[in-house]
This record gives sequence, C-alpha cells and structure tokens, in this order.
Amino acid sequence: MLSVCILTKNSENDLPRALASVASLADETILIDDFSVDGTIRIAKKSGARVYLRHLNSDFASQRNFALQKAKGDWILFLDSDEEVTPELKAEIRIYLNNPEIMGVRIQRKDFFLGKMLRYGETGTIRFLRLAKRNSGLWERSVHEIWNVKGTVIQTKSWMNHYPHKTIREFLDDINTYSTLQADIFLSEGKTVSLWHMIAYPVGKFLMNFYWKLGFLDGHQGMIMALCMSYHSFLTRAKLWEKSAR
Repeated sequence: MLSVCILTKNSENDLPRALASVASLADETILIDDFSVDGTIRIAKKSGARVYLRHLNSDFASQRNFALQKAKGDWILFLDSDEEVTPELKAEIRIYLNNPEIMGVRIQRKDFFLGKMLRYGETGTIRFLRLAKRNSGLWERSVHEIWNVKGTVIQTKSWMNHYPHKTIREFLDDINTYSTLQADIFLSEGKTVSLWHMIAYPVGKFLMNFYWKLGFLDGHQGMIMALCMSYHSFLTRAKLWEKSAR
C-alpha cells in the first residue's frame, strides 16, 4: 500500500495536476493543509483525499512528520503541490514497492522556470529523498528539511516535474520568506557571519550555478536562476548578521 502525502497552502492552481499524476498510483492521498483560504480543500476532498488542517508555523519537518503519523501505507511518497509524477517515474516506483531490500528512494526533479525546463545548474541535477518505507525515519530541520531514512537508499533514473515560481516576482517573494527561515536556523545553531561570508558565498553560488554546473546553457532562464540563487545566499547571511547584531 502506498500513501501519497502533500503539504498545501492556497494551492488551488497547482494541486489538480499533482493529484492527477498520482491518481492511479496512490492507495490513499493525504493533505496536510495550512488553513488555505482558496479552493484547495474543496479540490482535495473532491479527489477523495483525506484532509487535515494544521498550522505550519514555519516548520516543514514537523508538518511532514505529522503526515507520517496519519499515513497508513507500507510506503510513503511525499509530493509537493507544485510537483508532478511523470508516467516514467510512476512505473519505476511500482518496481521499488516490491523490493524488500530498499528502504528509501531519492527522486530526481526537473524544474520548469519561466516556461523552460532547466537542464543545468544545481536545479538540473538535484534529487530529494521522497519515497520510503513507513517507520524508516523522521524529517529533520524546519526548512530545507531532510528525511533521515535508515537503511538502503537508491536513486531513480526518471524524474518528477516541478513548476515553481510562475514569475520572477513570485521567486523573489519565496526567496525573502525562505532566507528568513534559513537565517533563523543558522542563528539557532550558533553560526555567525562575517563581511567576507556575505561577499564570498553569493559570488561562489553564482559561479557554481552559471559556470561550473553549466547554467549558461539554459539561456536567459539559467542566468536569472543563478542570480536569484546567489541573492538567496546573500540575503540569508545578511539577515543572520542583522539578527546576530540585535
């Protein structure tokens, strides 16, 4: 039995695509919703999903661990509302569900940004541990959370599609939100930041994405992505410095 768990917050525009992509794969679908005020809950219930309302409180790991408590499946697949399981990935997942030696699966993800699939940069090669057997581990870290699964973990050959940031403005809004959460984590871990860090890390981030990981081959979208990721790196450290100086 496979449970698909989705975290939502005002996701009515993306959720139908995500639900449709797992309709023939999931034995049950569970939504943990952060009190949406749009049509998210209506869409979810119409699809047959079970919906639980729970405040996120800026802690994604806690929200995902709550989903683990509610899921009944032998395997759990976490899917974001702006993601889509491709037919190739669906077939691959079905094979893994019958393998008793596997405890977790890292899934490759391809981002669609400003109308183009990004094949290069860090987003072109990124993988996330999103499929695992129940009771194999818990999620950690409040943001950029990690599923700490114990046992054999493999990687998929196929991928899921990701449709974030419909506009640059949306991307910048997300950067502002997530950089604050990341700065809070760094502060709680006792990390400090120097002027050199605020300069070197963003520059290094851009060079890694645009040159080393060949982001320039993605054209305008690749350049914009590299610059925005660099800005995220800068903003996180600037906010950490601001919070530390209080």
